[in-house]
Amino acid sequence: MNLPRPAAEGGFDAAFDAVVGAWLDRTPELPVIAAGMVGSAQGWKEAPYVNAPASADALVDGIVRVQTARGVTLNIVPGVLQNGELPNVMRGEETQIFGALACAEPSAAGKGLLIGLPGTHAKWVMVRDAKIERFDTFMTGEVFAALSEHTILGRTMLTPDQPDTEAFLRGVRVARDKGKAGVLATIFSTRTLGLTGQLAREQQPDYLSGLLIGHELSGLEAALAQQQSTLAGSALQLIGNEALCERYRLALAQFGCHQADLVKQATERGLWRIAAQAGLVSEASGAAQAT
Repeated sequence: MNLPRPAAEGGFDAAFDAVVGAWLDRTPELPVIAAGMVGSAQGWKEAPYVNAPASADALVDGIVRVQTARGVTLNIVPGVLQNGELPNVMRGEETQIFGALACAEPSAAGKGLLIGLPGTHAKWVMVRDAKIERFDTFMTGEVFAALSEHTILGRTMLTPDQPDTEAFLRGVRVARDKGKAGVLATIFSTRTLGLTGQLAREQQPDYLSGLLIGHELSGLEAALAQQQSTLAGSALQLIGNEALCERYRLALAQFGCHQADLVKQATERGLWRIAAQAGLVSEASGAAQAT
C-alpha cells in the first residue's frame, strides 16, 4: 500500500530487489513464488480469486506471472473467494492452510479439519478432502486497535508491562456467559469496571482483548452448530504469531476445546507445496531440506 502507483513506475521492482535481489544475484535461475496482497487489486498484478471449495491444484491453475525488471518471473498465488449472500475472501491464508495440511494426518483432513488463523482479520477455515471448503472472517484485531486507540475506552487504559492472563480470561468468560446481546452490549464494561474499581487501568487492554476474542469464539461456535459440530468436540490447528496463538488456546479452553496444535512454518511449507505442484521445484528436494 506504500508503493508508488501505477506499478509501471518501478516501486514494486525496487521493493522486490530489496528483498530478494542478493539471492538472485548469486543464483539467478532460482524460481520465485509469492502469496498475499501482492496479488490483490492494489498489488503488483491481480491474481483473480479461486472459488471455494478450493484445492491446491486450483491455486496452481490460478497462478499469475509477472516479468520483473531484472528478467525473473514472479509467480503469484491467487486468493480464495467464498461466494454467497455475504461473500468472504482470503489472500495469503490459503497458502498457509495448504502448508498446515502437509503436517496434518490425512484422515483428519479427509473428515474435516478446523484451522484458525488469528490476527487483524482472524480466519476460521473448514478443510475437507484436502480442499478449503468454507471459512469465516472476524475483524477482531482491527476492532481491538480501533476501540483502544479511537474510542473513550482507551482514555482509562494503560498498556501493561506483562500480559494479564486473568484479566484476559475474565473478558473471555464475560463474552461466553453474558454476551448473548452481542459485543456492542458488553464492550462498555471495559470502562465501567474501571470506574467502579473492579478493573485496574493496566488490566483493561487484556480484558478488552479477551472480550473480543470471546465474542469471536462465540460466533464461531454458532457457525459450527449449523454444521452439527462444537468447539468442544473439535481438534483444530492454529497458524500465526506464537504468543497470539497461545492466547487463543487459553480462550478455546474456556469453550471446552483443549486440543489446538500450533503449526509452525505454514507459509514456507505452503509456498513449497504449491511451487512443487506447479513444477517450479522438486518435491523430493523439499523433503531433503526439511530433514
